[in-house]
Amino acid sequence: MTSTGTFVYDGDCAFCTSCANFVERRIPTRARVVPWQFADLADLGLTEEECEQAVQWVGVDGRRAAGPDAIARLLGDSGPLWRAAGGVLRFPPVRLLAWPAYRWVARNRHRMPGGTAACALPQEARERLYGPTGRPGTT
Repeated sequence: MTSTGTFVYDGDCAFCTSCANFVERRIPTRARVVPWQFADLADLGLTEEECEQAVQWVGVDGRRAAGPDAIARLLGDSGPLWRAAGGVLRFPPVRLLAWPAYRWVARNRHRMPGGTAACALPQEARERLYGPTGRPGTT
């Protein structure tokens, strides 16, 4: 376990990577932001299947969260303005709406700004086409 929280995203998805880059540039957090393809999932207590389904948060205490709950935890580990946004995301009525919105974005991430057609493919198909490194023709 690390001394900071860890936010895990799909590094093979251009939209997810764009969002992670935004986090790293704009959100002051101590958390590690790492693509699941390069994370020690066993050490984090995560599986590939969980990471393919949603972004993940693993806190220093080992507590985990997924999807919008993971985003709320990441924001809660950030500066004051972002912590407030994370609090709003945890507010029960907002949280209730956040999950369907998250699932819709996840299903349509290839259509989102920064997304590509590869974002729509399941991990197995992406690896078949692009290899485990995410580059065509490499293995």
